[in-house]
Amino acid sequence: MTSPLVIVVGTVIFLVYCGLNYYIGLRGWQALFSYVPFLSSKVYWLVFFLLSFSYLISRFSEKFLPTVLYEGLTIAGAYWIAFMFYFLLLISVLDLLGLFDRWLRIVPLDIKQSLNPSLGLSVFILVIGIVSYGAWNASYPRINHYDISIAKQAGALKQLQVVMVSDIHLGTIVHHDHLLKLVNKVNGLKPDLILFVGDVFDEDIESKNKLQISETFRELTSTYGSFAVLGNHEYIGGNADEAIKYLGEAEVKVLRDSSQEIAGSFYLIGRDDLSGSRFNGVKRQDLKDIMQGVNRSLPLILMDHQPSHLEEPVKQGVDLQVSGHTHNGQMFPIQFITQRIFEQDWGLLHKGDFQLIVSSGYGTWGPPIRIGNTPEIVDITITFNQ
Repeated sequence: MTSPLVIVVGTVIFLVYCGLNYYIGLRGWQALFSYVPFLSSKVYWLVFFLLSFSYLISRFSEKFLPTVLYEGLTIAGAYWIAFMFYFLLLISVLDLLGLFDRWLRIVPLDIKQSLNPSLGLSVFILVIGIVSYGAWNASYPRINHYDISIAKQAGALKQLQVVMVSDIHLGTIVHHDHLLKLVNKVNGLKPDLILFVGDVFDEDIESKNKLQISETFRELTSTYGSFAVLGNHEYIGGNADEAIKYLGEAEVKVLRDSSQEIAGSFYLIGRDDLSGSRFNGVKRQDLKDIMQGVNRSLPLILMDHQPSHLEEPVKQGVDLQVSGHTHNGQMFPIQFITQRIFEQDWGLLHKGDFQLIVSSGYGTWGPPIRIGNTPEIVDITITFNQ
């Protein structure tokens, strides 16, 4: 049963969303579309609100809509979120400039004029360009390489080649062909160990796109196998068990608050996601408890989807943690927010002997675009020396 607080918060968010879209739509009509011949305001607002609410319509009507219509509305709505975001940024900046220029008197008259079709067309074209570039950028992941050292012996191992991937978000928007490209790129790196650090699946895990996933994952080749931990999105959709099933069928072992010694040379530790307790009511174990019985003289590699509470792995003597979750902001300027939330929202961090690598992720969540960052596969060469 939904609590009154959830209903109130949901209502407020919905009303804010409606208000922001109305603001964008009104400015669009005033500055551009009212000048389009034969376009009536009724047709404009009908199309505008259908596009604005297409994502919400798809999410609440999934069980009743044909698959093609559901996926079409979801994709259109996801792109609209990106358009909405950048329209809102640009229109707000222009309106604020016009407001402040009442005192500053520095903005040219043609920019101050809110009903200027040339300015409206310029904003429209600029946002289309931004989103188009973001869609192209999101489709071309890069390989990001790190060379790190761990001051421990790892049995007979002198080096370990690790490939880490986070935030694939397989589902309606990120399709099987994206996974196939990933598998080919990962195999080309000839890894000893493959790590999937959460959010392999999006919420809609039962989508038809999952039919070939197990077979494709099984094409991965490595010396010591493939391992994974769950992310917040496996929990948001209530699909944690299904995710584990799919990954198990694909010969990817999921570590849930557990550790595994590999080849007598190092330990791999996997933590359940921090958000899991909000959805299943089970608090994840403390890292200290998970590491009971672990031989700390061997190298310790930790997988944790969110790069939060770093004081725990530092205190427990973890040598390397790999994380994702942040997407490095995904859409500029959200990076400035993730940089404030997380001590390290992307890249390599050293804290004494502890090292953290945070990936920007391979896929996307929501809008299938990336601005100000690129998707990546993380290739890590670990050298062991006493």
